[in-house]
Amino acid sequence: MEQQRTDATFPPGLGARVELTVTDSDTAQALGSGDVPVLGTPRVLALAEAATVAATASRMPPGQTTVGVRVELDHRLPTPIGRTVTAQARLATVDGRRLLFEVTVADGTETVAEARVERALVDRQRFVERALRPA
Repeated sequence: MEQQRTDATFPPGLGARVELTVTDSDTAQALGSGDVPVLGTPRVLALAEAATVAATASRMPPGQTTVGVRVELDHRLPTPIGRTVTAQARLATVDGRRLLFEVTVADGTETVAEARVERALVDRQRFVERALRPA
């Protein structure tokens, strides 16, 4: 897929929002990333990635998908069980097959985390076949 076509399919500014109400299974304790009963960083990362996937879902060309290749995440504030956080992803840059998203995770008006998520556009079947190839 050429640069022009990728830009046309996924224009900068494209975005999506996903929500999560924190449960026991989302905590640092449950995820093994700490011993406190608050939203765990691995779950924040998964939520940020889910927002980027949602941003491209309705425009994904047949036979294509995106895969995560790089993440920068600043997890700034704790979120207790029962609170709802929202991840808002915005496509900032398209560089060939690479899509760079900026994601903000908020608990109401407070920013809980910020992330930059880079995804690569790939041929789904070839990607899966290569991943399942014996070593």
